[in-house]
Amino acid sequence: MKVTISDVARLAGVSTATVSHTINGTRYVSGETKDRVYRAIAELGYTPDASARSFRTGKKKTIGFIVPDISNKFFGTIIESAENYLSTKGYHLIIANTKENVEREETNLRLLTAGLVDGLLVASTMDDFRHFDSLIPAGFPVVLVDRNFETKKFPSVSVSNFQPIYRSVCRLSAKGCKRVGLIAGLPRLSTTKERVSAYREAVADCGLDCDEALISYGDSMESSAPACLDQLLSQNCDGIIVCQGLMASVIIAYLRQKDLMLSQNLMLVSFVDYNVQSYNLYYQQVDQIVQPVEEIGLAAGEEILRRVEAPDSPVFERVLTSTYKPYEWPKAAGN
Repeated sequence: MKVTISDVARLAGVSTATVSHTINGTRYVSGETKDRVYRAIAELGYTPDASARSFRTGKKKTIGFIVPDISNKFFGTIIESAENYLSTKGYHLIIANTKENVEREETNLRLLTAGLVDGLLVASTMDDFRHFDSLIPAGFPVVLVDRNFETKKFPSVSVSNFQPIYRSVCRLSAKGCKRVGLIAGLPRLSTTKERVSAYREAVADCGLDCDEALISYGDSMESSAPACLDQLLSQNCDGIIVCQGLMASVIIAYLRQKDLMLSQNLMLVSFVDYNVQSYNLYYQQVDQIVQPVEEIGLAAGEEILRRVEAPDSPVFERVLTSTYKPYEWPKAAGN
């Protein structure tokens, strides 16, 4: 049975008018009362109809951004870039952190689409499109950032890394690597699926070992990086591609702790997800796949305001490109 505004009012101990004013910001409501209303909304899973007149009452001049890891500089840089753009247009940005947890994302989707914001930017940790779609009120402006679904119902801003991954495998093979490993993120994410697909295709085309044990999946958090590296080193990898910048920086430091020398004991390809000027020493001996992070944030800000102004406009999928920066390894003596 569909949850109604009356159900929310009953649970929160307020009138339906107070719930409406809380959602739409059309009258002052105390902080304590707002908290009760939003807790009731979250508990009941109430989702207002975006086409309803009360939902359309005025603009909040606020955009929500649901991210999986606010401590990750990749998302931090995207947030900063998007906020810089939105502020020039008179908009504020609200951030929600899911920590790669589907339940936390669901709660934040319900809360933010309940009238708190005019539109949402979402870097989703979900892999079930139907579930994600069911949480979005009809007509509510949403732009997917970095991560996509196969069903193209919502506009998106993302980066294609298929070619850089493919090129990295081929380059490592040409340098003599026989067992090239891949450190990937969560298997359910669209970004992970694309990178693993590119890796598998390149490994096959280069005639390298097609061994699934050479693919190690982390959780996109830095704490998972050492275990992923240890797994691949136990598989006698002589080349490794790290598909996430936060994990890459940890892995480079971890290699030094283990007294393994880049370009001598191991060849490495690293994603670079943010400005690395302070990490130049670490990245001197690795191939880099540099993500256009600031451009992602700017494009996301532009697209969400476009959706706020014209929610029914055609779905637009904007795909940016990364920059491949190969490191020129020194030639071995006698070559």
